[in-house]
Amino acid sequence: MPQRVCDAAAVLVKRLCGARVDGRASRAGRHAVDETQTQFTWRAVAVGLAFGTLLCFSNLWFGLQSGWISMMSLQASLVGFAVFKAAAHVLAEPFGPAENVVLQSTAVATATMPLAGGFVGILPALKMLGADEARGMPTELGYGQLCAWGLALAFFGVFFGVPLRRQTIVREKLRFPSGTATAQMISVLHNRPDPTLDDAAVVQASGAAATAGESAGSARRRGPSPQPAQPDPPPAADDAKAADDVRWATKLAVLGGSFLASGGYALLAHFVPAVNTLPVFGLWASREWAWNLMPSLSYAGQGIIMGLPTCLWMLAGAVAGWAVLSPVARLEGWAPGPVTDWKSGSRGWILWVSLAVMIAESVVSLAVVAAKELRAAMLRVRSYRQMRRGATAQVAGEDQDEDDAGVDARFLVPGWVTWGGLAASTVACMGIVWALFGIPMHNTLLAVGLALPLAVLGVRALGETDLNPVSGIGKVSQVVFAGVMPGNLVGNLVAGAIAEAGAQQAGDLMQDLKTGHLLRASPRAQFAGQMIGSLFSVFITAGAYQLYTRVYPIPSAQFPVPTAQVWLDMARLVNGHPLPPHVWPFAVAFACLFAALPVAALWLGDGPTVRVGPWRLRTAAVRRWWPSGIAFAMGIYNTPNFTLMRALGAVAAAAAAELVVRAQPAAADAAPREKALRRRTAILAIITASGFVLGEGTFAFFILLSQI
Repeated sequence: MPQRVCDAAAVLVKRLCGARVDGRASRAGRHAVDETQTQFTWRAVAVGLAFGTLLCFSNLWFGLQSGWISMMSLQASLVGFAVFKAAAHVLAEPFGPAENVVLQSTAVATATMPLAGGFVGILPALKMLGADEARGMPTELGYGQLCAWGLALAFFGVFFGVPLRRQTIVREKLRFPSGTATAQMISVLHNRPDPTLDDAAVVQASGAAATAGESAGSARRRGPSPQPAQPDPPPAADDAKAADDVRWATKLAVLGGSFLASGGYALLAHFVPAVNTLPVFGLWASREWAWNLMPSLSYAGQGIIMGLPTCLWMLAGAVAGWAVLSPVARLEGWAPGPVTDWKSGSRGWILWVSLAVMIAESVVSLAVVAAKELRAAMLRVRSYRQMRRGATAQVAGEDQDEDDAGVDARFLVPGWVTWGGLAASTVACMGIVWALFGIPMHNTLLAVGLALPLAVLGVRALGETDLNPVSGIGKVSQVVFAGVMPGNLVGNLVAGAIAEAGAQQAGDLMQDLKTGHLLRASPRAQFAGQMIGSLFSVFITAGAYQLYTRVYPIPSAQFPVPTAQVWLDMARLVNGHPLPPHVWPFAVAFACLFAALPVAALWLGDGPTVRVGPWRLRTAAVRRWWPSGIAFAMGIYNTPNFTLMRALGAVAAAAAAELVVRAQPAAADAAPREKALRRRTAILAIITASGFVLGEGTFAFFILLSQI
């Protein structure tokens, strides 16, 4: 009887998650769910939770240090595949692409809770409030209260994100670059054609790849009959074989070696803290202006993951803030204290310039997205009126969702789950926030109501630019609630946390759903993975945060929590606290500059090339190197030692890739070979970076446990 109950429960869960429990074929539609694959398995969830937990520890460590949090979806799919590749000989059923999609969805939800739950920003900011600012409200939470806080923020953004899928992914086909890149990575790992190719290219690539066979654990993607293989395979076929061009034993060795090397640095830094502040620019620059190098391999790995353009703009921010503005503020007597002091030193002075840049770029970017939405809505209304008058025009978007026409309802999240879950999670948020901080429930309801439309704008910005302006969204909420609850700094911070959590969770889900859409995975299975990962991570993150705050002083030199200082300064500013002397002209100037950039980016258009003076450049390349205000601001509010190693890591990875490509002999098929070689080099770089990031974060957590 117990075995029958377990079997029945397993079948029920798989049905709820859209897993294949029979052999029925899906209906038409290029992106209809592939029912030849198992969509949801507990083994994928288990590996996703395990890898996500390691990422969660690392994200919490680095978030408290520098405010940096990574989704690591691409890395999760790669490492997850490596785990099942190593265990292929003992698996009863091969590991497939749809399972990999669920694995990375679960891992991302688990890994990003330090940001979505405010553990690296809002909660440290509450601790930093003075007694007069707190007004008797609690600013330090116990483990149970931390878990309740996480549960209050973890779910309403996920439920709200589900209905956005049809409009943003299916109809408008927004790019969601990280989600698309993850789908391409999974297709490479499982020897599938590039999912971003059109139907004709998919047919050609499928035929070319047919002679190479499939990797263990993959099932043939259903579609048009493959064509005979050509003597010279197209680039897509080379891409499909790139993942196996380097032996998996080599890849695992690279991952293990980079993990141990980074962990070794964590041990060295623990016993010899001076290695974190190497005075490579001289003792005077180190002592007087905080210019040091921290040779952390984990930050080099972060630079590889962030990419060269982002890291160079971050380096530009460090130079502007710490080599120009900081000396000016100190030498002029505007910030006479120690350079690294948040209150009297130039670090606190230049923070306001950083805050101005972030707010300006985020708000203008959201305004641009809102303007586009308004224009699209007006066009839809006009088309509808024309149709009502008998014109032949159709409502915009009416026939754009044919890709979703074949998705069986069994694989979609039911409406009652979506709207019922949104209502229940909102009520839970209202009750928990009232119980923890005494904030009236109607104010929390207003905060959630404000967070949801802001999350829509954030999702659209993410889909178009791969940047979710969650920080700016939180600041908008803080401005609004300065009027709703004047003088209440705790309430102001909580309102910002709610807005940030909604945008973060909805954005993460959209990236994952884009990956699943391209790979014909079940949205319901991904939703289940996201919910499981979020629920699990609440308790893991709360425990890890409590350990960190018990063992280490926060803020401190080791954990300066810069994002907490940004949140706190914004709360104080909108509630009437004055700016530091003479900072406002600089803040306004930089804000105007970075507010103009999102508007100027509209000039690039959607064409393949853009004219810049006498040159015609590829639009994609110009967008890649377009100035990033968020990266620039991060370079200002972090001390240079965090930025320099990121930039070195990004430069080293880019240089190594170019050297490897240039070292290859000339050949007739140079273009496809170069593309495959770049893909292979990128995979090895991702593996190395993943090991670097995971190594220091994991070893640091075990060092933390040893000190309890």
